[in-house]
Amino acid sequence: MKAIWNDAVIAQSDDTVIVEGNHYFPESSLNRDYVTFSNHHTMCAWKGQASYYSLLVNGEMNTDAAWYYPDPKPEADNIKGRVAFWKGVKIEP
Repeated sequence: MKAIWNDAVIAQSDDTVIVEGNHYFPESSLNRDYVTFSNHHTMCAWKGQASYYSLLVNGEMNTDAAWYYPDPKPEADNIKGRVAFWKGVKIEP
């Protein structure tokens, strides 16, 4: 699977975990050239607190377009160390 935004491959892996329709990519599969800091956090009742990354590709910023759970609750342990995408990031085989 590939996560693509602004014609750039943000992440690519044959090992994704699907939760609630979202592909979670291994954090090691991220192309760090395009990933930048975000201070944003949200809370999920069963997964825990999510942290976010923004994407910067060809001078364009996609704020908070990736999220991950640094310390997920036990029932979401299968997504620890993984990142998912939204905000126009395409997930393709």
